[in-house]
Amino acid sequence: MQTAQAPTFIDSKKVAAAFAKGMPLLETAGYKVHASRRVEPGQAEIHTLDTDVIYVVDGSATLVTGGKAIDTKEVGPNEIRGSKIEGGMEHRITKGDAIIIPNGVPHQFTAVTGELHYFVCKPTALAATAQLSQQ
Repeated sequence: MQTAQAPTFIDSKKVAAAFAKGMPLLETAGYKVHASRRVEPGQAEIHTLDTDVIYVVDGSATLVTGGKAIDTKEVGPNEIRGSKIEGGMEHRITKGDAIIIPNGVPHQFTAVTGELHYFVCKPTALAATAQLSQQ
């Protein structure tokens, strides 16, 4: 039987400071939790291992999912970026919305209205597979 890890508590001041800059709150081998901030569109992204579980805290944006990422390049282990997405589905997201983007699915913020704050929890596929094999 595995020993449970201690819970992580992050007080509201640290969470607010993380949203002000857009930064990770916690990163482990099995998952990541980010307080993300966006004020402009971004590149197309593909995470080969991480699923993005997004909850919009404030603001709104246009998010494109699916399709094909163009001009891709690997920017880090299991992280691919591209210039844009062709053939994806456009979603208008706003405060209170939740979005789950499975690993391997291209996605891109193509427009942001004002300032977008969103939590992203990123379970890692490889860690989930390893945990199942240990049970």
